[in-house]
Amino acid sequence: MTRAGGALLVVGDVVTDVVARHRSPLARATDTAAEIRTLPGGAGANAACWAVRSGTNEVRLLGRVGTDAADWHERALRRAGVRPLLVPDAEAATATVIALVDGSTERTFLTDSGAALRLSPADWSAGLLDGVARLHLSGYLFFAATSRETACRALRDARDAGVPVSVDPASAGFLAELGADRFLAAAEGAETLLPNADEARALTGRGEPESAAAELSRRFPLVVVTLGASGALVAEGGAVTARVTAPPVRPVDSTGAGDAFTGAFLAARLAGAGAVRAAGAGCRAGAEAVTVVGGRPADGPADG
Repeated sequence: MTRAGGALLVVGDVVTDVVARHRSPLARATDTAAEIRTLPGGAGANAACWAVRSGTNEVRLLGRVGTDAADWHERALRRAGVRPLLVPDAEAATATVIALVDGSTERTFLTDSGAALRLSPADWSAGLLDGVARLHLSGYLFFAATSRETACRALRDARDAGVPVSVDPASAGFLAELGADRFLAAAEGAETLLPNADEARALTGRGEPESAAAELSRRFPLVVVTLGASGALVAEGGAVTARVTAPPVRPVDSTGAGDAFTGAFLAARLAGAGAVRAAGAGCRAGAEAVTVVGGRPADGPADG
């Protein structure tokens, strides 16, 4: 059970995002006009910022960054209300993602994981759980041996301390490379799994999100599968128990929509909301996220 009044600790990736929005198809071997912005991002960092935006008073973020951009990311996180626990890496550059956003607002990522997946067990301490009510692990950590060991250690220490853990599988493409069985074994013991529909399919081999959600909920007490503009599915005990709708919006950029869902969902859970109500909060945040460029809230923490 969540400890009332405690903090949210996110362990995950901090990334420099280069978002390129192009209205026409990419023209091979020549130029394609685009609007390009360089922004702070990363699934873990974005979720932390959205948790603050959604009302969580204390959100901490553990991640590894290159010394090239550590100060910039720390300032951005502090402005968003997140307490950064960043580990500087002098040997690897900060992770960078080029997000190609087409005319339908769908995004395709080119990812250089850099320092993010070098988060090591030496960077983790069970003492980081002091005062923490929930731990969230970005699934990107599971895609490299060193950071996977760190994530597994954090998960184990949280379980020993009675702190519930959530995991976002993060990438259907990387899941395919790692293998579903290896990911599921590493994430075993998490209370909540938060995949999108493609990730749920990759983890189960099931074509329909409802079937995939039900199957995953036999392994994890709570599974919430996000469906983009179609909302989300809540599954427990081997069955889908609710379908939550998302408010209609005019999308600009879908980058970070799932991270927004995660942050708002966890904020609601920390505030005592049940799974369905929390999923509704996540859907509203995800809808808000697609109306701005990049993966972070357009403004600071919400009032009240």
